[in-house]
Amino acid sequence: MLRFSLRRWQSGFQRLASSGGSSLRQAYVAQTTGAEHRQRCVSTASGGHGTAAKSPDLLYQSTSDLIEYDVVVIGGGHAGCEACSAAARAGASAVLVTQRVDTIGEMSCNPSFGGIGKGVLVREVDAMDGLCGRMADLGGVQFRILNRSKGPAVHGPRAQVDRVIYKRNMLQTLQTYAGLDIKAGSVADILLDRSTELDEQALKRLASQDSILATSSATVVGVRLESGEIIRARKVVITTGTFLGGEIHIGLKAFPSGRKGEAASIGLSKSLKDAGFRLGRMKTGTPPRLDGLTIDYSRMPKQLGDMPVSPFSFIHDSVPHANDQVACYQTHTTPAVHDMIRSNFDQSIHIRETIRGPRYCPSLESKVKRFSEKESHLIWLEPEGLPEHTSTVYPNGISNTMPEDIQQKFLRMIPGLENVVMTQPGYGVEYDHVDPRELKRTLETKRVNGLYLAGQINGTTGYEEAAAQGLLAGANAGLAAVHCKAECESQEAPQLSLDRSDGYLGVLIDDLITRGVNEPYRVFTARSEYRLSSRANNADLRLTRRAAALGLVRDSARLARLDTVEADMAHAQALLEQVVYLPHIWEAQLGGSRRVVRDGVRKSALDMIRKGFLSEDLWAGARDPENVPPEHIPKARKLTGGPEISAIVPAWADVPLDIRQRVVTEAMYHGHLRQLNAEANTFKREESMRLPADIDYSKVRVLSHEEVDKLSI
Repeated sequence: MLRFSLRRWQSGFQRLASSGGSSLRQAYVAQTTGAEHRQRCVSTASGGHGTAAKSPDLLYQSTSDLIEYDVVVIGGGHAGCEACSAAARAGASAVLVTQRVDTIGEMSCNPSFGGIGKGVLVREVDAMDGLCGRMADLGGVQFRILNRSKGPAVHGPRAQVDRVIYKRNMLQTLQTYAGLDIKAGSVADILLDRSTELDEQALKRLASQDSILATSSATVVGVRLESGEIIRARKVVITTGTFLGGEIHIGLKAFPSGRKGEAASIGLSKSLKDAGFRLGRMKTGTPPRLDGLTIDYSRMPKQLGDMPVSPFSFIHDSVPHANDQVACYQTHTTPAVHDMIRSNFDQSIHIRETIRGPRYCPSLESKVKRFSEKESHLIWLEPEGLPEHTSTVYPNGISNTMPEDIQQKFLRMIPGLENVVMTQPGYGVEYDHVDPRELKRTLETKRVNGLYLAGQINGTTGYEEAAAQGLLAGANAGLAAVHCKAECESQEAPQLSLDRSDGYLGVLIDDLITRGVNEPYRVFTARSEYRLSSRANNADLRLTRRAAALGLVRDSARLARLDTVEADMAHAQALLEQVVYLPHIWEAQLGGSRRVVRDGVRKSALDMIRKGFLSEDLWAGARDPENVPPEHIPKARKLTGGPEISAIVPAWADVPLDIRQRVVTEAMYHGHLRQLNAEANTFKREESMRLPADIDYSKVRVLSHEEVDKLSI
């Protein structure tokens, strides 16, 4: 049984609750222009007594202390898990409020983490001592590097993850996280006030007013749960995912829910709208789940994981299930499936163009509609965990919202699924999101001080995007809350703020807050103009010390390991710089296979790697490489071309494989990185230019009407 240590943060303020089991319907505050606050509270009495008005004083006939924290995080998904842990690492007292404690860390859709672009995000979260990379390593059942046949700049670490193990480890980690509590409950309202000091009388007024439009000077002071309980807080982070005004669609059926079997958050959506936030509507979907024991895999191509594995976390050398990785299988839709989908478009209310779904992960209905010339679409059958935990299979590529009977019929038209049993139908979800242009770079809202948003509420899609936003929002909320307690009014609170040149998280934030979204946003490598420098294999070098300077890296072993990596890289580079020959000697060393420009300039082995004359075997140093099955070996084995480096520099073979790959990658991109660094420095200078918040862009004549509209948001 969970025990929540909430009383240690009690403040002595009286709890805002009504007597006789009644609950507050509105405890949301703002200040009307030129008018006094209305002193009215609507309360619903228990036992069917209807609605009655109570004076503020009657609310305190049954009194107890207020619960108080520095940071309240709403929602226990991937954004919420990272937000509450980051706030705690920043030194704040934090509480995670979630509808159900047993669903913390739930992988609602696909049983995997990472991918092209997304894998870099996971590495960046891990580099700042986030949790999802470590949890994915502990629960990973298949690991692959996507795009391995291409350059390291676009490599995408990916892992199939056991849902049971991931969720269990995440919950256990958060339950024992220093400075963090967990509370089961549903948030109905965000409590706001314009005053800077909140005494007991101010808190009484807070509970006695109706929801009215907030102004930009409002400040968050806490949350009210649907139970009527009030939690006072300096900062609040909302990470509600698809639960914000969520509605599930299966065929022509629609019902309020954020995830199958769980209630939507309706009151919170209304609070945000009442506060003046611009809300939009988006949709996503998930495929049916299949019983793997009823699938015929004999006719399907098999896909195994890489050996050796490449963990997400920089503090892991390997993973628990490296030697018992599961296989995925490939199948496809058929023309008969497409015909059935087309003939039943009228059976789904989810198929409509007024609400945008994810372009890069479209539903089966969208594929059939948009790509009518295609006779088949790929389906990857992905196990949801180890065989001892589940036989459920996730069919990646056929998310849909057709009625259940139609789903069962078309599934059995797919090769290998002729006798399949569907354990759960696919469904669509519509949900509210806030226009992310309402946010600052720290993910604090411009409209309400102290209120932060992270995850799908900002219009993104995917576990990785949510986790990355959660870390940034939680870290900044925690840093600001600790700063407030220190009463350093003369200085700005420290911030974790990343720009586009810092990594994919910086690109994600910049795209959201400057461009907004008109469809669910996902990260991929083409979005970053700095992808050569923002790679999966250097996220720790880019971000760990930066996060540590803000106190966000709790693990001292991580910093010690980074010291070792930097020292090993310097040693490896020195080995290459020590081997220096004239051009004609290099030609002899290369066996006469390639011509070297005879300019009389001595060149080191590092120079020769930069010019593509020497190569690095990706499998050199791997444990028992002769025992690796051929299907585990990726297509691309070498970085650059020419003879092996170790043939020219014998000591190179003693350098750890990871270090060799890092050094060779830096050498490969040396010229490009030098140019990128110069561009990044120029970009940072321009980015640091501060513009007045109240500037009237309509008076700047060189701007178009469209530019004025965008800048004025």
